[in-house]
Amino acid sequence: MSTLVNKSEFPIFKNRKLTYLDSASTSQKPKVVLDAMRNVYENSNANVHRALYDLGSESTELYESSRELIANFINANSSKEIIFTSGATASINLLAYSIGSQLKEDDEVLISHMEHHANIVPWQQLVKRTGIKLKYLPLTGSGEIDLSKSSELITAKTKIVSLTHMSNVLGTINPIKEIAKLTKMVGAIFIVDGAQSVSHMPVNVQDLECDFLAFSGHKMLGPTGVGILWGKFELLNNLDPFLSGGEMIEKVTLEESTWNEVPYKFEAGTPNYVQAIGLGAAVKFLSKIGMENVHNYEKELTSYAIEKLQSIPNLNIHGSPKNRGSVISFNIEKIHPQDLAQFLNEDNICIRVGHHCAQPLLETLNETSTARASFYIYNDFSDIDKLVDSIKSTISYF
Repeated sequence: MSTLVNKSEFPIFKNRKLTYLDSASTSQKPKVVLDAMRNVYENSNANVHRALYDLGSESTELYESSRELIANFINANSSKEIIFTSGATASINLLAYSIGSQLKEDDEVLISHMEHHANIVPWQQLVKRTGIKLKYLPLTGSGEIDLSKSSELITAKTKIVSLTHMSNVLGTINPIKEIAKLTKMVGAIFIVDGAQSVSHMPVNVQDLECDFLAFSGHKMLGPTGVGILWGKFELLNNLDPFLSGGEMIEKVTLEESTWNEVPYKFEAGTPNYVQAIGLGAAVKFLSKIGMENVHNYEKELTSYAIEKLQSIPNLNIHGSPKNRGSVISFNIEKIHPQDLAQFLNEDNICIRVGHHCAQPLLETLNETSTARASFYIYNDFSDIDKLVDSIKSTISYF
């Protein structure tokens, strides 16, 4: 099985001998993304939305073109619904602050036991500020969200439901459309953490029926330091900004200030415009491949990997083998994940070990740490074979 893309399009694979299996943490970057960013610095670098000279106009046009590309990529109604942030974490924090400021004591926010810390800690902080209640959807034994008691948890008191689309530990793809319907029945806001999904499958915000979607650029071939918050325009228009200062204003006097229009009222200060342009290049790259092709290719990789890993004695894969993305977390009896990762590193194999910023989830697994292999478009069966062979060698050593 050949890779979906040629590895030569990714400079790091020419510069380093790598079997890179940690794309759920961050993806490698194709040359077209690096070139797009370099081109801005070398030929079009000027602060956006501030200059009347040609250089500033060029930079602004590139920046806003990326916003349009990203809007089309997730089928937003308008590019005005696309807010550039520093990442999914910043996007969720923005919502926890801006929507959270509208909540009152005894209102409830509902998340799940499988959330990344980025979708737990901001809501815990909101509890401290406002006295709202934070509740959790439990998981089934196979690592899926348990909706059997949803009517007890999603009630008239529920004002926000915020859930991951795809678990960064289990790879579980959650039934977002089903949960959206339950959320709408009580008139709550529905937020989706798409950090792991947008890079690996087609994501259509109209089809998902969510109100907000957060995701990061660096997990989808783009640069670090840039992410997206998509929201329905009318909801964004009614929110107060999270950060204040330059460019997000309409008018400032010594007494008061008024805000710029959406999306700019949420983009205070000089934006990370070069990274945003790099993310636009990444979106073009993925769009050319086709996200359905990406998803289908990764399903083949993941099925192959599960089959090979399951053949290893005393290796336990967490989560359900069904309805999952290209993330596999596992433990090997009597071998600590950190020891395993160090041995794999000797073979130039990169995996992630630890709690994966999801400590509550690992508690439900009765683990303090797991090993995690995650795949992307530049991986193939040979990468998985190398992983399996190296694991077997490690087991033999111990």
